[in-house]
Amino acid sequence: MATVRLIHLKAALHRRRWASSPSPPSALCRLPNIVVRAYSTTMSPPSKAVVYDEQGPPDAVCKVRELPPVPIKDNDVCVRMLAAPINPSDINRIEGVYPVRPPVPAVGGYEGVGEVHAVGPAVKGLGPGDWVIPSPPSSGTWQTYVVKEQSLWHRIDKSTPMEYAATITVNPLTALRMLEDFVDLKAGDAVVQNGATSIVGQCIVQLARLRGIRSINIIRDRAGSDEAKQKLKELGADEVFTLSQLDVKNVKSLLADIPEPALGFNCVGGNAASLVLKFLKHGGTMVTYGGMSKKPITVSTSSFIFKELSLRGFWMQKWLSSEKLKECRDMIDYLLSLTRSGELKYDMELCPFDQLPTALDKALGKLGSQPKQVIKF
Repeated sequence: MATVRLIHLKAALHRRRWASSPSPPSALCRLPNIVVRAYSTTMSPPSKAVVYDEQGPPDAVCKVRELPPVPIKDNDVCVRMLAAPINPSDINRIEGVYPVRPPVPAVGGYEGVGEVHAVGPAVKGLGPGDWVIPSPPSSGTWQTYVVKEQSLWHRIDKSTPMEYAATITVNPLTALRMLEDFVDLKAGDAVVQNGATSIVGQCIVQLARLRGIRSINIIRDRAGSDEAKQKLKELGADEVFTLSQLDVKNVKSLLADIPEPALGFNCVGGNAASLVLKFLKHGGTMVTYGGMSKKPITVSTSSFIFKELSLRGFWMQKWLSSEKLKECRDMIDYLLSLTRSGELKYDMELCPFDQLPTALDKALGKLGSQPKQVIKF
């Protein structure tokens, strides 16, 4: 941290000259004290980082390098990163296909959790040992030390499980905002979603259950689908269907006592999105927040004319940049409290930093279906 030493010097040379003069200088000729500011700036430790010099496949362009120390300015906080996830959007940024991405060369990662290592002299309310998350999230969390202004860090409760603190912003906050921003849902209402095994999907199931809202969930046909169904049921899902189970003329006949949903969530596209639309009641809304299948959404003419369905989109990054920082941090604290109480949980796997290539392979789907990969530094 920068320290300032004030060195007060009398103009000794001038005084000696004046002392030898036959007549001393008048008061108007006296020179004031001279103040010299000597700066010595504390530097961060060197940082081991995941760097890419060009966009492309993450397993090909990402390299681990040591970055030199950087100055810790007056309002800066130096954070030793503890953990950071590998999200699909992180991969898309590295590939160069995400709408907003940092210029290269860049350090990977967008969210995470760390422990304060050092602070600048003007920093108040944060000190070494505190746990913080970048808020709003920003690029460059895949490294061992990060230096940013205090205003860009949010202190959290240290009793929060590390892997949940590292992953709370991008996915759980997306689930919460989508449940609350589009349709005024009441206890007893229902929602429908595809991609239900994703972290957003798992969070929607649990947050809906806490509000007395029932959930209909669609998953892929794959090995282990029965186990996936059981996990979602344990989280509070009312119904879980594979795509093949919904190959029927009237999907609503499968709902039993669940009301027709007014709100649906799509992160897949293609046929999986069409199935969400089929479940929606008259005047319902489908919110799209991803396109994992890379297939377009096809909507029948009757869905618009006779059912009056609405199609909306949600992008967390745009919402976070809309002057809602205080509201965002309050919601993060709420979600973190749910993780501490056990009311919000989702599948993750901690991976040591020195095993980054394996974590990337899992995140890229090279090793089959895998839980969210969280790098532990």
